[in-house]
Amino acid sequence: MIHRIISIGALDAHPLRNERSPVRTGHSTTTLLRTDDGALILVDPGLPAVALTARLDERAGVAPSDITHVFLTSFHPDNRRSLEAFDGATWLIHEQEREQVGVPMVATAQRAREHGDAALADEIEREISLLQRCTAAPDKIANRVDLFPLPGVSPGTCGLLIAEARYTLMICGDAIPTIEHIERAQVLKRAHDGARAKESLQEALEIADLLILGRDEMVMNPVRGPF
Repeated sequence: MIHRIISIGALDAHPLRNERSPVRTGHSTTTLLRTDDGALILVDPGLPAVALTARLDERAGVAPSDITHVFLTSFHPDNRRSLEAFDGATWLIHEQEREQVGVPMVATAQRAREHGDAALADEIEREISLLQRCTAAPDKIANRVDLFPLPGVSPGTCGLLIAEARYTLMICGDAIPTIEHIERAQVLKRAHDGARAKESLQEALEIADLLILGRDEMVMNPVRGPF
């Protein structure tokens, strides 16, 4: 298994650095996994397509057409900005996220139609069509790559746990966005369920040796220490 960070993400406003309103465009950390059988799994394509295409070439020498699977840790827009650039890939998302995010979106689109807001309804329906194309990910998406549900920030936030011979690596998504969130044991304020999000953060810290953070780089788990 080969894993490589393609792009390090950022929060639009980092509250633990005293940023109270957006000062940049938020985007997720994007990771590429090359599996033992040659599949290329791209996790959270958060940059615009032009930028991410360039990063893929710079960091891994691959093109969007080479990607076989895209996995979304959540359906938040920052995690999927260039999703449609990977039209030839299989799109995967945790089933709980797919169902619990999708139902409210359908209801919101229907209300927009009823109130004559066609532009809003069209926008939401386009989002729904993207979600519908996403397949519920199996518990094991590749050899040594397993789903690790981390609900809370969104109803079905889900990381990936990668088992290597000498260590475990977790791709955390927004369950653990930055190193500051680890240091202060805090979760994102926009969390759907703050208490559950804190439980998920702690579960991730109990399991993995290395962490790829949702809006930061790869770090050694400070709770577990050197491996």
